[in-house]
Amino acid sequence: MRLKNKVSIITGAAQGIGLATALKFAREGAIVVLCDLRQSSVDEAVASCSSAGGQAFGHVVDVTDRPSVDAMVAAVLARHGRIDVLVNNAGITQDARLQKMSLAQFDAVIDVNLRGVFHCAQAVAGAMVEQGSGVILNASSVVGIYGNYGQTNYAATKAGVIGFTKTWSRELGPKGVRVNAVAPGFVETPILHTIPEKVLQTMRNEVPMKRLGRPDEIASVYAFLASDEASYVNGAVIEVGGGMTL
Repeated sequence: MRLKNKVSIITGAAQGIGLATALKFAREGAIVVLCDLRQSSVDEAVASCSSAGGQAFGHVVDVTDRPSVDAMVAAVLARHGRIDVLVNNAGITQDARLQKMSLAQFDAVIDVNLRGVFHCAQAVAGAMVEQGSGVILNASSVVGIYGNYGQTNYAATKAGVIGFTKTWSRELGPKGVRVNAVAPGFVETPILHTIPEKVLQTMRNEVPMKRLGRPDEIASVYAFLASDEASYVNGAVIEVGGGMTL
């Protein structure tokens, strides 16, 4: 078990890549702390991780609300005495072309995908530095590297997350804390449920592997980066996109 007894906080953990990551971490022996917006969804995710044989705890957390994040981190430290891993997975999309995008759409995505990542990382950094070890993993996207039509706000946040990762790896690396980012391509998650099948097929055709990714394939990369096997990986941005950007 690569993550045995590692206290691991995962945001946006109730579905999609977040839930797949929580399940993967649980199977690898981690103590998993699942954070999401709705109590019922959190409870279901905790039950799934427990059924997978892991130790799991749930918290209702709004990553845009700093007191909510601070309360969760304080509770984790009170219960476990340490924090080994943070997976900054929570994210949303509100797509529109530049000329059509409302300020509300722009602000909502910035608040969750960028400000939320900052809140969570800053909240755990002190404990990690004090214990002399830790791993912060940030969810970027290939969109943050190459851009995407209709995703001004989303692309900006995912590019910003790469900036966070590069900066924090320099600041925290000397203190024993590694910071890396994962940049998924098109992955079959609930975010894609509103996209017509014709468009999904076009997306599949753009990928050399001719399929979309699975959440568990992203989770496996997170598990590697969280483990001691990645002990010299710091400041990296790993694309997991089936070669779509070739």
